[in-house]
Amino acid sequence: MIDTTAPATGSTRTTDTSSAPRRMGRSAWARIALCVVLALPAVVFRVGGLAPNPVVDLLVFGGAVVAASFLLAWAAEAAQKDIAGALAIALLALIAVLPEYAVDLYYAFRSGSESAYEQFAAANMTGSNRLLLGFGWPLVVVISLLVARRYVRVGALPAAATKVLRLEQSSRLDIGFLALLALVAFLIPAMGSIPVWFGVLLLAAFAAYLWRASQVPDGDDDEELVGMAGNIAAMPQRARRWTVVALFVVAAAVILASAEPFADALVQSGSALGVDSYFLVQWLAPIATEAPEFIVAALFALRGMGGAAIGTLIASKVNQWSLLVGSLPIAHVLGGGTTGGLPLDARQVVEFVLTASQTVLGVAIIVALRFHRWSAIALLVLFAVQFVVTDTSGRWVLSGVHVAVALVVLWVQRAAVLPTLAAPFRRAGTARS
Repeated sequence: MIDTTAPATGSTRTTDTSSAPRRMGRSAWARIALCVVLALPAVVFRVGGLAPNPVVDLLVFGGAVVAASFLLAWAAEAAQKDIAGALAIALLALIAVLPEYAVDLYYAFRSGSESAYEQFAAANMTGSNRLLLGFGWPLVVVISLLVARRYVRVGALPAAATKVLRLEQSSRLDIGFLALLALVAFLIPAMGSIPVWFGVLLLAAFAAYLWRASQVPDGDDDEELVGMAGNIAAMPQRARRWTVVALFVVAAAVILASAEPFADALVQSGSALGVDSYFLVQWLAPIATEAPEFIVAALFALRGMGGAAIGTLIASKVNQWSLLVGSLPIAHVLGGGTTGGLPLDARQVVEFVLTASQTVLGVAIIVALRFHRWSAIALLVLFAVQFVVTDTSGRWVLSGVHVAVALVVLWVQRAAVLPTLAAPFRRAGTARS
């Protein structure tokens, strides 16, 4: 979910003082045209029923998903210029995650009639979730702290700003929801499945998150939109709205048309390339679908808006643990599966434990609204270790390391734990104040 409500902290940002509408430049239109051109082969393949071989299909449909994801990210960001409040939160939550959801829910739906696909149903989610925290969070922190050095040199920030990224009090609501969802997530491997009733509870949690977020008063200043989103938002109102709608329609059509062949190509390419299909589904698909969001967050960080950057990725984690995971068993049942929900094999059980334990560690690191550079490095190192420790016993040990380190960090920062856990239940206007 793309969420830019978190104010910049730990660094200084510049604000565009020119608010007069203007036409988009040729370079901006060229970027949109490039994305459309990259998506065209997939449209031709889909309409013509072409499928030369799995690897070619993977490249063609994967490229289309990436291109459409960029269009979707730009449109979703720019839409905030015209849509405010709860409606904006709901629409952005659903639209921004479409690429990842389209692929993951296809696997869950297909698993209802073909048990071989059950192993892939949650693979994309666990990979994407760990990619966001293990790579995305450190990336944003490192960029933000490097940018802060420029302001330290001119005396605009204290030297400590190059060591710690500080989050606003407003972040407690998102972190509080993420903490509660991370704890609840351990029930999934304990049950060995994701029951439909449990999925409904997670969807209710997502609705509660939207409702609580919608009650937070808007800030006095609008957040600065950057990059392509800023170019689109600066257009005259009528042209801007038509552009946003057109980008939404084109991107959604391409993603929905490409999701099935892309998902199937991921599985089939594993055999063709001699690579574990589960590995491709778990990592290649998230890299494709999360790339635009990482770029948006990186742009915020480069502009000195570290709080907005990390807020974007925290909101995505909340989204995945609630809306995405909650939707998987429902898609499974709609595809012909039993009402008992989506079953998990031994491999997926340990993957869920590893993902949940990493999330607990991430929450522990930011629970006091401070993100130290050494914490970012530690997260990145632990994320990299999982690609070396691939056996089941090793992943259980790595999960234990996550939890053990998290408990130590939480104890050191214990004064911040209760206020954060209580944030989702506070009166409107107090959780983010």
